[in-house]
Amino acid sequence: MPLLVRDHTWTQTETTVYLSIPLKGVKPAKVDVLCTDEFLKVSFPPFLFEAFLSEPVDDDKSVAKLGNGVAVFTLPKKKEGLWTHLSRDVDKAKQREIRDEAILKTQNKAAENSKAKAAKIQQEKKYTLETMMKLEEEERVRIQTMKDEECARATAELEAWKEKQRKTAEEEEARRRLQGTTTQVDKQVPKERKLEKAAQNPSRTEGRINSGKKDKQKDVPAPRSAGCIKISFTPRVFPTALRESRVPEEEEWLRKQAEARRMASADLAQLDDLKEEEKNPDWLKDKGDNFFRTGNYQAAVNAYDLAIKLNRRIPALFSNRAACHLKLRNLHKAIEDSSQALELLTPAVADNAAARLRAHVRRGTAFCELELFIEGLQDYQAALKIDPNNQALQADASKIREIVQGTIPSS
Repeated sequence: MPLLVRDHTWTQTETTVYLSIPLKGVKPAKVDVLCTDEFLKVSFPPFLFEAFLSEPVDDDKSVAKLGNGVAVFTLPKKKEGLWTHLSRDVDKAKQREIRDEAILKTQNKAAENSKAKAAKIQQEKKYTLETMMKLEEEERVRIQTMKDEECARATAELEAWKEKQRKTAEEEEARRRLQGTTTQVDKQVPKERKLEKAAQNPSRTEGRINSGKKDKQKDVPAPRSAGCIKISFTPRVFPTALRESRVPEEEEWLRKQAEARRMASADLAQLDDLKEEEKNPDWLKDKGDNFFRTGNYQAAVNAYDLAIKLNRRIPALFSNRAACHLKLRNLHKAIEDSSQALELLTPAVADNAAARLRAHVRRGTAFCELELFIEGLQDYQAALKIDPNNQALQADASKIREIVQGTIPSS
């Protein structure tokens, strides 16, 4: 049974009651206070102080200060006036009723404070998301404006170039016509003189013509022999046209893929007990894929672990292991593996678009399972940029967005 404290002191004014309770050497951290408008309880085992107040006080504005071996309470009165006693006399049944009401009020107040805090946090998250979406929209509009201005400038330059070419062609054509007319006039005069000489000496002219024909026949070269020229074109690994592709990024991706196939980062001396085929990362990847399809997720993780020890440059190993960790509820490991896969899947080209989409979806799913919905929504939006027409992704992203905005519960 607790020891009741009776050596307390109290003073009052018309509006406030001041109460001082000695703590008997007990540390302030071990003191428990319960205060309502009609009841005050201070428990610091093995001691206990209870007061059934004579008049109601404003418990919301009441203040308690613990320190220096004493607990000092400042209790504002709801009704001005002086009290004759600090505590009123009530029977045991009434005391029990007052205690139960005080506990119930305290619990309700704590629940209301918790709800208010949760609502405030939700409102802050909503505001953060809206601000982020607004900034993204402004950035998109800015980029689109820059694109439109650049397109208009390029179109104007192209039209100016075409006009310049057209004028140059017209001037060249006029120059040619003028030169042709002058040449025709110059040729006409010698031709008339030759005709006059031919009329005066026809036999001489005929001999010159026959002689000229013979000389021309002798000067004609022999026909060329036929041949065949073979032409080979450099093969294109990516299906896009050269003018539409990003050649440096594509070549960088192919170089990384070739390096990943050659690179073996593990110490193979520690793996001498493995069979030759078990030292092949591709064989281990296929083995892990088969385990995953049959639902043996832990065995799949073991296969991917060994393949990653052999070669840490293959992004599919990390992405597939992330899928296994999702099934096993190892959510932090799933986020880590998905992030590693996305780091290896750079630069972003059409050839690795599907792999990047899977990695974003798996990391976004892990974030949502951890109730980090804003981060999960960012990954789903990145996946939608890769495949905007994917209806399943659109539905999932919409649901996550509603959870973040507080439209639907997160259960």
